[in-house]
Amino acid sequence: MTGPLYVPVLPTRPHAVAAYSRLQPDAQNVLAPVWNLPPRPGLSPAELAAQVRQDLAAVSRVQRYRPAWLDAPFAGAEELPVLAELLPGASSFGLLRPVTGPGRPEAQQAVALETARMAGDGLGVRVRVLGEWDSRTSDDVRHLLQRSDPVVRVDLLLDLGAVRADRPDAGKEALRALDSLVPLAPWRTAAVLGGGFPHVSADMLDQGLCEVPRTDWHMWHEIGASGRSYRGLLSYGDYGTQPAEAISRAPRSGGGPSWGFLRYTLDGTFVLGRMLASGNGRTAHNRAIAHEYLAHPGFRGPAAGGESWLRDCAQGLGRGGTGNFSTWLWFGNVQHMTYAVRQL
Repeated sequence: MTGPLYVPVLPTRPHAVAAYSRLQPDAQNVLAPVWNLPPRPGLSPAELAAQVRQDLAAVSRVQRYRPAWLDAPFAGAEELPVLAELLPGASSFGLLRPVTGPGRPEAQQAVALETARMAGDGLGVRVRVLGEWDSRTSDDVRHLLQRSDPVVRVDLLLDLGAVRADRPDAGKEALRALDSLVPLAPWRTAAVLGGGFPHVSADMLDQGLCEVPRTDWHMWHEIGASGRSYRGLLSYGDYGTQPAEAISRAPRSGGGPSWGFLRYTLDGTFVLGRMLASGNGRTAHNRAIAHEYLAHPGFRGPAAGGESWLRDCAQGLGRGGTGNFSTWLWFGNVQHMTYAVRQL
């Protein structure tokens, strides 16, 4: 394998930055995130520029000199001039490789291509396959590569979006896409990205802990079993412990539901447990849920990778209490990313 062991798709938001920063160095060294700038509609150019600078500074602080990709997949006409000014300087924030892809506005493609030319550390080509593979996409990718500086190294990011039980053919479509895309360029790395995490409803969690299949992980095994000659080029990627669609949500300030949930990743499933964000009995309920995780046969102990927080939550240790939405998100992602690295 020439690329990273694991490629998580992460938003440039505090909970994801915190999760990455809490990973052990041995895990950080073998994974390379695709950091996504979120949509920020309605901001003035000055406000948008300030928020993008803040995102870049936060990501660079935790990435240090480890390579990663930086994408702005939701940038519209109003945001592109601001990004065109800021992203070419992203290399000063560390090894943040720009990303573009077929079907994106020509202006966004131009910003990414110019940033890659100036920075010199490569270009991510993110190809989305949300249903059946369309062979015409290969022509779009070919034309995009022809516009790139020939000395710029390119990385293929095959993005399948949500890969849940309603997409049983996702593995087959991924292979069709890879069969067409891999011959187009001397790809430095190639990753298959898929989001297997479900949409969670309250009724799923009424009876205590709930297990749902990691369908994207099953798809990855299907790709591995195909016997394709390019298998050694591929890295596994996912959307962590949020639905793939969550990456496109604009940041929200204040408010929120009265409940959230913990996430815990096992070999082939996610284990979910309902946590209360407010109301009487919140602390006792949340500690009881944490105890259920500690008693689960798949629990790997407090030293496995983030699990110490779960132990402290259950036993009332430390000053962290039973957490909040941000805490539950970073814990789930620390545990998940650590485990994904160990599996791979």
